[in-house]
Formats: sequence, structure tokens, C-alpha cells
Amino acid sequence: MPGPASAVRAAFLSVKDAAEYLGMSPHTLYVWRHRRQGPPSFRMGPRGRVMYRRTALDAWIHEQERADSRSNPDLNPLSATPQQRRNPGA
Repeated sequence: MPGPASAVRAAFLSVKDAAEYLGMSPHTLYVWRHRRQGPPSFRMGPRGRVMYRRTALDAWIHEQERADSRSNPDLNPLSATPQQRRNPGA
């Protein structure tokens, strides 16, 4: 049975593990952190290691999906109700 230490390791990911989880390079996460973009991160421990909460990564992924018109039908312009043109001369 997994102990508390393994639960903590599963809940918090290093930059390398978070990058692997997201399918991108650690460099991208470092650049995003520097630009204050991407998923939320924080420093933990006496050495100040950059860490990511797995739940925050999942929430960030969900936000990205909702913001993409290809995966969110509410944002897809092709699913919008056509607007009626007004006849200026009528």
C-alpha cells in the first residue's frame, strides 16, 4: 500500500515530470514561468524547487480545451446562429 510520501510525489510534480505529463519540454515550462504564462507553479522547500500541483495542471488543461474553438462548440463560429442582414433601403 502506498504511503504518504508517494501520495505527495503523486500530487506534486517537478518541472521535468510536469513537462512529461503535459507532453512538452521542460524548457517551455521555464519560459512560460518566466513570462507568467502557462500552468500555475510555485517554489517548494529550502532549495526553492519549482513544482506543479497535478490538480492545477489538470485544471489548466481543461481551461485550454474550453478556450479552443475546435473543442468547444460554443466558441465555434460555424455553430453560431446566422444573423439576418438588414436592408438599409427598406
